Amino acid sequence: MSNSTGYHVAVMGATGAVGQQIIQTLEKRNFPIRKLTLLSSARSAGKQVSFNGETITVAEAVPESFEGVDIALFSAGGSVSQKFAKEAVKRGAIVIDNTSAFRMDPEVPLVVPEVNAEALKNHRGIIANPNCSTIQMVVALEPIRKAFGLNKVVVSTYQAVSGAGAAAIEELNDQSKAILDEEHYEPQILPVGGDKKHYQIAFNAIPQIDKFTDNGYTFEEMKMINETKKIMGMPDLKVAATCVRLPVETGHSESVYIEIGQNDVTVENMKEVLNGAPGVTLQDEPKEQLYPMPAMAAGKEDVFVGRIRQDLDEKNGFHMWIVSDNLLKGAALNTVQIAESLVKLGLVNAPQHSS
Repeated sequence: MSNSTGYHVAVMGATGAVGQQIIQTLEKRNFPIRKLTLLSSARSAGKQVSFNGETITVAEAVPESFEGVDIALFSAGGSVSQKFAKEAVKRGAIVIDNTSAFRMDPEVPLVVPEVNAEALKNHRGIIANPNCSTIQMVVALEPIRKAFGLNKVVVSTYQAVSGAGAAAIEELNDQSKAILDEEHYEPQILPVGGDKKHYQIAFNAIPQIDKFTDNGYTFEEMKMINETKKIMGMPDLKVAATCVRLPVETGHSESVYIEIGQNDVTVENMKEVLNGAPGVTLQDEPKEQLYPMPAMAAGKEDVFVGRIRQDLDEKNGFHMWIVSDNLLKGAALNTVQIAESLVKLGLVNAPQHSS
């Protein structure tokens, strides 16, 4: 980092699961960095993180932390982004925010580089990173939309507990061990406060992620519906979603039904479009039992697609199975790819040299 040409990058939420992945992804992809500032809450400040052979001490975030920062990568919760993002922009930084704080703001681009990198040209200092489950789906659907049109999307997700943070992973492990170690285990419903309930996740499936809205959909489901329309630039696209939490540590899976704009498309046509599409790996050999699974996708950057079938009733309807590492492409990787796209499009100040 010293004696190198590059950008001053800040990571907000550096000690969290996604923040750690962002730091590792910056290092792995050799993003041009001359100075890396790591920020967190007062509680986590003082921790040390290794980056490119150097040890960096995490500092408590204050508005002045963003002085001289070129790109700030935020992943510390929506309230933190609301508090600090505009302070960073005021000081000249471009903020890439991994929370839901700005996603539906009409003045903030919501970006998946494989789909709508050009939207970055309209940023006003803040760029939003979409929801993890939305990202992997639109990466797979965009090449299909370009080739055949897209009229309707119905998605059911099977989401890993890591999407709820490190504490959720620990809870899954603890519950699984308790159940396996005991001859008799009573499933528990734990009161969280008010009328909220906290259900057992081990050996279970919970058809609720986030709170319910008045229309019966959860906020997670509404994120997928609204974000898909915004990213793809299709406000009238028909989208429905059901989001389920499974006892899987890493990797979101999705069963997706789509209706395209043409009636003469075959499964082979669909595979040809997806095979080699940016960020997509096709795994679809039913006779060989080859299809995407979260255990195989964990730690990998691509979105994996398989189980492509034509609907038996609708000629323009197709089903597919989409899997990706929710902490990588669903969060950290997409965040870093946005930063890379800003550099590629010349939307960041020229990199500086530190002596």
